[in-house]
Amino acid sequence: MCISFLIGDHIHLASSSMPSFPVLQRSSEEKILYSDRLTLERQKLTMCPIIDGEEHLRLLNFQHNFITRIQNISNLQRLIFLDLYDNQIEEISGLSTLRSLRVLLLGKNRIKKISNLENLKSLDVLDLHGNQITRIENVSHLCDLRVLNLARNLLSHVDNLNGLDSLTELNLRHNQITFVRDVDNLPCLQRLFLSFNNISTFESVCCLADSSSLSDITFDGNPIAQESWYKHTILQNMTQLRQLDMKRVTEEERRMASVVAKKEEEKRRESHKQSLLKEKKRLTINNVARKWDLQQHRIPSIATNQDRNVSDSPSQDPVSAFPEETGSLDSGLTNALQGLSVLDTHLVEVDGDTLSLYGSGALESLDRNWSVQTAGMVTTVSFTFIEFDEIVQVLPKLKIKFPNSLHLKFKETNLVMLQQFNALAQLRRVDQLTIDPQGNPVVNFTLWKYYVLFRLSHFSMQKINGTEVTQNDMIMAERLFGILAHVASSELPQYRLISILGDARKKQFRYLLETKGKKPGLVSEENNDSKKLAGENTNRATLNYTTRDFYNERLEEIKEKKKFCKMYMEDLVKEATEINMKNEALQKLWPQMFIELVRDAVIEIRNKNSYMKLCLQQITDQK
Repeated sequence: MCISFLIGDHIHLASSSMPSFPVLQRSSEEKILYSDRLTLERQKLTMCPIIDGEEHLRLLNFQHNFITRIQNISNLQRLIFLDLYDNQIEEISGLSTLRSLRVLLLGKNRIKKISNLENLKSLDVLDLHGNQITRIENVSHLCDLRVLNLARNLLSHVDNLNGLDSLTELNLRHNQITFVRDVDNLPCLQRLFLSFNNISTFESVCCLADSSSLSDITFDGNPIAQESWYKHTILQNMTQLRQLDMKRVTEEERRMASVVAKKEEEKRRESHKQSLLKEKKRLTINNVARKWDLQQHRIPSIATNQDRNVSDSPSQDPVSAFPEETGSLDSGLTNALQGLSVLDTHLVEVDGDTLSLYGSGALESLDRNWSVQTAGMVTTVSFTFIEFDEIVQVLPKLKIKFPNSLHLKFKETNLVMLQQFNALAQLRRVDQLTIDPQGNPVVNFTLWKYYVLFRLSHFSMQKINGTEVTQNDMIMAERLFGILAHVASSELPQYRLISILGDARKKQFRYLLETKGKKPGLVSEENNDSKKLAGENTNRATLNYTTRDFYNERLEEIKEKKKFCKMYMEDLVKEATEINMKNEALQKLWPQMFIELVRDAVIEIRNKNSYMKLCLQQITDQK
């Protein structure tokens, strides 16, 4: 099939020996007039024609055609300018021999990847706008490139720009860019166009602040441009800018930007700090919760090696008890959190009048040198993920360090029996008590509140779990448990009762002993007086609580004493046995020993002069 196109008056394409490609033919006049350039735009070409005898061409224009592949131009090795704008090219190819090419225009095609430019080291301008490119790549060798146009592509980020040492203009308008990198490594870049992308924070383009050559930049059409701090932040961090969003930057704008940006930065830092602290608190609490669950055998022990990585994925947090602490994080905060330690096994927090302690390690904070102001301000103390037996050990410190603490909260503290409430009697005062059902099975007992009111009656408690305590509650508590305290005190031996009461209540106990046999009215009156002196009712004081650790320590102490006594008695028996054996041996040996002693004495004094001389010599030697 013969193919023939008429181009102007002097050029036409005719069929070749290869029927699939048209052949370019120009008249001699055309060659003379336009010896170094050839324009074939809007010719409805679907392929590049064969161009013979035109090796001297320096400019070739194929604009506005339907070409799908670059071919048949490898012989044009003097070509400097190649324009293939508005075609249907899908891949950059067929250019490896065009080492002199300076300008390559491939805008408005269907290219998906930057490739096959390795030999075009002399490129000055590369236009790839209006394609389907998703990534900047394979351009680092273009050290002479001055202009790169990647507008209207599918880029989501900017990087891989190292090596473009001559680049002065970079057009990235109308993409999907969210962050920018490597731009500060371009020593000659002056103009950067980022209009109409998805940039929302300055942190995502902060590398621009390190560029000393940038003088013109655009951000209009980005979410960041809608922020109140946008202009001030950009001008404050990029002091070398002359134009922003195609408008000249004035000195007054720079001055105002400096003032406003400082204020905004202070606000942002404080907000960021608070968010960071809040998230660190959440991560720490989750870490404490995981360790607590491991101790309580609520989750498989295989998780032990994973608990230190609990913060790596918030979705894996084992505890949902603190939903108010969760929330989405911006990218800046997420990056900052990467440096946080999540190995903390406890947390101490003072928020207003509440001291919150998470994890058993937090109890050590009671030994701190708390300021008088802070300690006096605390009225509520909250314990979470701490064994109640461990809390009991620090209650004496609590009433000393925080004398105004009136409200105690317990959550996940293993309160399992009524007897444990006895330990709270040693505090100075408790107005409110909150026992969270989570991790405290004792609240499942129907009468637990009445027992608390009975055992801690000397505190005149006002609220339990947020409910007001009434006079009827107090009467019911006394009816239910009054006999219990009487039985406990009457059944205990006197020495045991004294040891339980301690020095503070020995005087009160003496009242009890001295009033036995007296009239009931007198006993009651004196008991009331003693109650005012000691605070806690003596009968109730016999209802005490011994922690498991303390009980075990006492057992160990008793075992040690028994062991010592046994060893001491064994040593005494052994020593007595040895003495007896020596005595028996002496009785057997003594007759012979006596004869030898007498014999030796007679021999020594047989020669009186020699004996006296020997004695004098011994005396002299002793001196």
